[in-house]
Amino acid sequence: MPQAVLSIETHGQGLYEFTDAARRFVAANSSGEGLLTVFVRHTSCSLLIQENADPDVRHDLDAFFARLVPPADQASMHWITHRDEGPDDMPAHIKAALTATSIGIPVTAGAPVFGTWQGLYLFEHRDRPHRREIVLHLGP
Repeated sequence: MPQAVLSIETHGQGLYEFTDAARRFVAANSSGEGLLTVFVRHTSCSLLIQENADPDVRHDLDAFFARLVPPADQASMHWITHRDEGPDDMPAHIKAALTATSIGIPVTAGAPVFGTWQGLYLFEHRDRPHRREIVLHLGP
């Protein structure tokens, strides 16, 4: 069964679309039906399927999660003890726990079955740049 590792360079918190890379992987490895499994190999970022037509959606998601889980150096997060890599460390783990690290996408006629406005995103929760690895696996 085909498998590949996709590397995404991030430059801080935000959503990084990789829909086209997933489409290319499926097109190169399938002409039929199956399931594309997408898995991120990290604990401080996550995966989302989200609208990719209006950039305001990405902006509003970033703003919502920043309000939901602010950095550990803010007064509302005084209770956090895990701060080994700075004030965004534990909040990044919390955001990843609230979202997905694995997504299954049906494949039909050799293409992932996305909705009209759906895109596949890495959701980076850390402030510093990172190189993130995403495993793509195509199965029956």
